[in-house]
Amino acid sequence: MTKTAAAPANASPGPSTPAVRSAAPGEAPAARRSGRRRLALPYLLLLPALLLELLVHLVPMLMGIGMSFKQLTQFFIANWSQAPWTGLDNYSVAIDFDAPLGEALLKSFLTTCLFTVLSVGLCWLLGTAAAVLLQENFRGRGLLRTLFLVPYALPVYAAVITWAFMFQHDNGVINHVLHDQLGIGDSPAFWLIGDNSFWALLTVSVWKGWPFAFLTVTAGLQTVPREMYEAAALDGAGVWRQIRHITLPFLRPVNQVLVLVLFLWTFNDFNTPFVLFGRAAPEAADLISLHIYQSSFQTWNFGAGSAMSVLLLLFLLVVTGAYLLLTTRGRRTPDV
Repeated sequence: MTKTAAAPANASPGPSTPAVRSAAPGEAPAARRSGRRRLALPYLLLLPALLLELLVHLVPMLMGIGMSFKQLTQFFIANWSQAPWTGLDNYSVAIDFDAPLGEALLKSFLTTCLFTVLSVGLCWLLGTAAAVLLQENFRGRGLLRTLFLVPYALPVYAAVITWAFMFQHDNGVINHVLHDQLGIGDSPAFWLIGDNSFWALLTVSVWKGWPFAFLTVTAGLQTVPREMYEAAALDGAGVWRQIRHITLPFLRPVNQVLVLVLFLWTFNDFNTPFVLFGRAAPEAADLISLHIYQSSFQTWNFGAGSAMSVLLLLFLLVVTGAYLLLTTRGRRTPDV
């Protein structure tokens, strides 16, 4: 039996024996203070953004909700807090679809829904198609990507006012090409009035919206492994099967956010119809954002306009919540 020699009592710890040091009396409180500072740092960094959000969005929103319960007309503009309290009367008038005000609001709402579905669908389709086509390396790809982003980079006013000149009945380039050059139609069309105004507005909306979809999908495609396409090609999968079984599943998280952002932007779009048509849009292109503006600033009924805005906010919150619930339930990433 081998005997093990006992280590001397005063032997210093070896390299494999860490020395145990008792904490100093003031060290533990200092460590706790340092930990609290680290926990508080993110909140301190977010504080300016939260204060700005409070001042720019939340306070006006709360004021608008308060105004929706008042009979705020032009007689109380100077001192709106003294306007008579009406309770839910503004809301009942807005949703009374048998009355002229409610009927006009419902028609504007349905027009906005149709416009949003078409605009978001076309923006997503064009952006995804362009992003997929420009994935392959070829000469001039960088130039094409830059050109595709020009509508997104232009200021909204400059872009829409240019389209307004192009849609002019007598001097517009649209009628010059369609009627004078191609011979389509018996006479030049009116694009900024009548039923054609809806299609003119849709054209402008898609033109300035699809580059954002293209940019977002292009970024999402960078996460798709090239080996997946190579393996699928070796197995005999064509382009459409690769897009269906590889590209779209990998882009699902990106598309979920993209469609939601496009929906909110398009449904709330005020700048495009206002610049294109002015203060009063044609009936065929009467989007709800411009309709609420007209109800508030042309009839000077800010109480009814505020009630319409609150109803629109509630609708968007419900749709957004339902969309997030449906799209995130059971979501899984594709197996690589």
